[in-house]
Amino acid sequence: MDTVKLCLLLLALVFAGYATAEPDAETEAEIERLLQQVAGSGCEFQRNGRDHDAASAAQHLRLKLHNGSRYVNSTEQFIDRLATRSSWSGKAYTVTCEGNTQPSGEWLHTLLEQQRSATPDATP
Repeated sequence: MDTVKLCLLLLALVFAGYATAEPDAETEAEIERLLQQVAGSGCEFQRNGRDHDAASAAQHLRLKLHNGSRYVNSTEQFIDRLATRSSWSGKAYTVTCEGNTQPSGEWLHTLLEQQRSATPDATP
């Protein structure tokens, strides 16, 4: 098999797995807890040049998850694939909390780390 065919085969396998991902119940619950934190954060979210309050941002991210869940099988994938930029314009989302603005992905990954460290490990 020549190099081009091998590359095409590998790309097809990668995209096949990418397109069929679905979050399990535990991941869905973790994403929902993250979105509840977003909604209650009091931060301002910038999307496509417009400011949105925290509740609107959480609602928008829930809609993106609903429409794009096939691209997500982990909370990290939700953040990286759906919650960092506009699927329409490609522009990155930002979050402003207490006067500090940062990319939404960085902020959400930090929230996720805090959420996980605050959740007791259920395994014995």
